Amino acid sequence: MAQGTSATTMDEFVKGLWRENPVFVMLLGMCPVLAVSNTVMNALAMGACSTFVLVMSSTVVSIIRKFVPKEVRIPTFIVVIATFVTIVDYMMQYISLPLYQALGAFIPLIVVNCIIMGRAEAFASRNNVGKAFIDALGMGVGFTFALVCLGAVREILGSGTFLEIPLFGPNFEEWNVMVLPPGGFFTLGAWLLFFNWLRERRARKLEAAK
Repeated sequence: MAQGTSATTMDEFVKGLWRENPVFVMLLGMCPVLAVSNTVMNALAMGACSTFVLVMSSTVVSIIRKFVPKEVRIPTFIVVIATFVTIVDYMMQYISLPLYQALGAFIPLIVVNCIIMGRAEAFASRNNVGKAFIDALGMGVGFTFALVCLGAVREILGSGTFLEIPLFGPNFEEWNVMVLPPGGFFTLGAWLLFFNWLRERRARKLEAAK
């Protein structure tokens, strides 16, 4: 029984990283993905903020799910999410004002991030606290992973750095387009092609093994 529970818990976590990755599979949260993934640091910061809000709001929604009338379910979820977004907003200003300014309006806009509202409505409001917590953590880590994948490519090619550490010599020709909005679309498209290829390859192997 314990092994079965452990396997189920791991499956709930891993699905957000791979099978139901919010960016590479479900294509959710595209605005922050494209807007703030021009550097790895920005990507990590946005991913951490979103994960915190996602985990905390899903946990609270799961706790109160039986006490909230269905008529006010969505407004209640929005209030819960907005509360944790406000906490994140003030925390970011205290921790690093330059980073907070770099992320701009996208921290307050976490309130309307469809990943967070979607998990609150589709999963946390229908499952116990443990499952809601693990699901939210997996989705948050998956979202952060996707942001960092984009941020790494865009920063390396666009600035020749990784976490602001120079990687190439002075003769490196920066691809300025990569740190601009078009670079976000190019990089996202490349990563989507890569992960679709991996999924199709795995599906072919499973089919051949039958």
